[in-house]
Amino acid sequence: MADVLTPPLLDMSTNASPIFTLFESEVVDEITADHLLRLASGVLGAVRVRGFGTAEQCARIMSALDDHPMGGYDEAVVYPPVAKLGPAAYDFYGAHELNADYWQQAAEAARIRSTLLGGADPLDHAISELGKAWRGPMTAATSGGRPLFAGMIRETTTGMKMHFDEIERELPGALDLRPVCQLAFNWYVSMPDGGGDTFVYRRRWTPSDEAHRDGYGWAESMVDGVPFATARPETGDVIIFDPRNYHVVRPNTGDGRRVSLSFFLGVTGRGELVYWS
Repeated sequence: MADVLTPPLLDMSTNASPIFTLFESEVVDEITADHLLRLASGVLGAVRVRGFGTAEQCARIMSALDDHPMGGYDEAVVYPPVAKLGPAAYDFYGAHELNADYWQQAAEAARIRSTLLGGADPLDHAISELGKAWRGPMTAATSGGRPLFAGMIRETTTGMKMHFDEIERELPGALDLRPVCQLAFNWYVSMPDGGGDTFVYRRRWTPSDEAHRDGYGWAESMVDGVPFATARPETGDVIIFDPRNYHVVRPNTGDGRRVSLSFFLGVTGRGELVYWS
């Protein structure tokens, strides 16, 4: 059985009828469908899966990346810079469509990534392990019948502003099958000696939040007093959470790089687990 580290339930109610926050962070040795479902239903804040990838796998990926310089998000949109290999659907929200540039970038990035794990694709390992956990249908999300790119390699050094990710709200209709939830999956193939923590707040976007906009992010004062979950992985670990909640990444401290294989997961009304970046 997986070792689970989770705090006890705390009744926060001010009268005799109990109310539980249910937004903790759990540390486990293997991911299960129950973890994914609790994240999707909002009663779990984050899950850290220890040792999802071996030290050898992570070292191979990092070594192979030396031969493939990463690009980045448009710095006019995302600043400070975040390096990445592969397109994100987010890159094309401003165009209101996944256009020809998206598909061209997707094909090239998938070709490069497919060689990073000793001639194999690290995405295959991630999808295989998730499929074992889900025990149900799992497939790439599609747009216009075409499978979307999944498995971006991303490096953050100076952290990321507080933001949220929700494709149905930011690019409505992009996916052929509308997911009823969205989760973020991040497999860390390298972590620095310190920093790089992720904080997830039990708070969703509302239109009035635009008064607190800060570039691609929002002011952290908006989540003062809001329940939150925090997770700091080690190299080889995975962090999964619901990115529709506001979340923030702290800057690195000390030596080392913070590099992850990242993509989104969604559960459709038919019970399929779909994935994209």
